[in-house]
Amino acid sequence: MDLALLRTFVTVHRAGSFTRAAALLGLSQPAVTSQIRTLERQLGRPLFLRQARGVTPTTIGDELAHKAAPHLDALVEIAETGLDEDSSVRTLHLAGPPEFTAERALPALTALTGQDGHSYALRASFGNAEEALEGLAAGHHDLVIATARPRGPLFAATPLCDEEHVLVAEPRWAARIGGGRLGRRTAASFRDIPVVEVHESLPFVSRYWTAVFDARPTASGSVIVPDLRAVLACVTAGAGLAVLPRYLCASALKRGDIVALHDPAVPPLRTYFLAVRTGTLVMPHIARAHEWLVRAATDWA
Repeated sequence: MDLALLRTFVTVHRAGSFTRAAALLGLSQPAVTSQIRTLERQLGRPLFLRQARGVTPTTIGDELAHKAAPHLDALVEIAETGLDEDSSVRTLHLAGPPEFTAERALPALTALTGQDGHSYALRASFGNAEEALEGLAAGHHDLVIATARPRGPLFAATPLCDEEHVLVAEPRWAARIGGGRLGRRTAASFRDIPVVEVHESLPFVSRYWTAVFDARPTASGSVIVPDLRAVLACVTAGAGLAVLPRYLCASALKRGDIVALHDPAVPPLRTYFLAVRTGTLVMPHIARAHEWLVRAATDWA
């Protein structure tokens, strides 16, 4: 059986679409369709059911993918590591949001770069979930940390951890609001405080206002910077309020540089997912890094 046909088949199975598989393989859609038909003729069985949107594998298609995909992935790994002068070195490509990846994931993975006797080379890139998952699908990344569970058979995702969001400001802004219990403050309590955010759409503040106050924020952003670490620096300097992940601002809260402006009964949470291409956890270097991050996440909670 032609390995090129099997590679195309596995890619279609994971992508759920001839069009998407063609893009991943660098082939035309007619070429992909022709290869799948050739493989179906060789096997004498249909492998996919054609639908209005994409394809669905038949029972025999699922069985073939289950048997073939791990071996094809292993061959790819052999081919890639064979290009290195030192074949014992495995390069792991990780992508995710800049703050969480830098503050959580990368420190957790440093042990894999040699300190515990394993030879790993680590390459990281930052981006939003859509960009990172596109890179994962295209084979540019091995692991992706995403803030939304990826859909479709191309990906396998594991919940990693929950991130608590905190409404914070420099203490002088809290003094302007006045005393009283934090949990009793309403959205109106904060209407005169400038907002510091990562985007003009105020994604963090809007999510907090919706979850806690069942309302939309009325203020516009006074400072917009595309990095939560910069948001924290601006809030610490007195620029206004912000909604930040607790892990990112815990030290500043402990020092008193900033204070929590509200204490909801149920704080807003955001879940991170650790995503891989389906079938790639058979590769030891990806499986070990995946396990390492999942284990580290138990301490992050």
